[in-house]
Amino acid sequence: MRLRATAIVLLLTFSIGCAAVPYEYGRAIESDKTFKLPPGESQMERGKPCWLLDAAGHYIFSLPSKLILWNWRVDNHDISTETEEKLKQYLTENSLNNVKVRLNQQAALDEWRRLIANSEVGAGWRASLGTITLIFYTIIPGRLVGGDHYNPYTNTISLYSDHKAIALHEAAHAKDLARRKHKGTYAALRILPIVPLHQEGIATGDAIGYDKDKRMAEDEKADYKILYPAYGTYVAGEGLRWLGLPILWDYAIQLACAIPGHI
Repeated sequence: MRLRATAIVLLLTFSIGCAAVPYEYGRAIESDKTFKLPPGESQMERGKPCWLLDAAGHYIFSLPSKLILWNWRVDNHDISTETEEKLKQYLTENSLNNVKVRLNQQAALDEWRRLIANSEVGAGWRASLGTITLIFYTIIPGRLVGGDHYNPYTNTISLYSDHKAIALHEAAHAKDLARRKHKGTYAALRILPIVPLHQEGIATGDAIGYDKDKRMAEDEKADYKILYPAYGTYVAGEGLRWLGLPILWDYAIQLACAIPGHI
């Protein structure tokens, strides 16, 4: 009965912005006001290999995420050129030419620079939520603990998993934000209940829709296998963030909510 209730919640939340077709590319999605990359700076950068750090991240810290999403490539800290090229293709075809992408790279100083310089997001939002976000980024390095994400306050994708669906999902968040007039407000709305599910639904639907439009059947199948269970964890997270349960209980509930997506 509980499993059925979870499945119903998933179906309801997927319906909020998860329509994958017809796919709409981002045409002229950036404007003169877009926060630009500095001249000569590469859009994508890779972190320098560090065996000890990457091994700890891959074999220790990422085990709960690997179990919940049932994929060994989650937070493996070794992103293939195939994943990189597909992400690059997505960004190009959606006219997202100024989104910064960090492939298993920790660059706290540059992220602080980007936060200060990003006038596309209101100064109040950058000084408050943007600063809090970067404090966590700085003291809890994703290079070790993982956690693929898009930072709307710096317009940066940080990728630690070698999975094309995850890469597209994070890029889809950048695409979603690029379409919004009040970017800081839209990003800040995630602190409200249910709003994260809507935004995650948009990104999930866009990633799947892209592969469907390209007729990439195998990639589309891989999308479902990881993005649907991941969405289940977002549903769990909506309740867990208000409960303050022990971390093992958090993982157990996330796993339970991810199961319908694996079926």
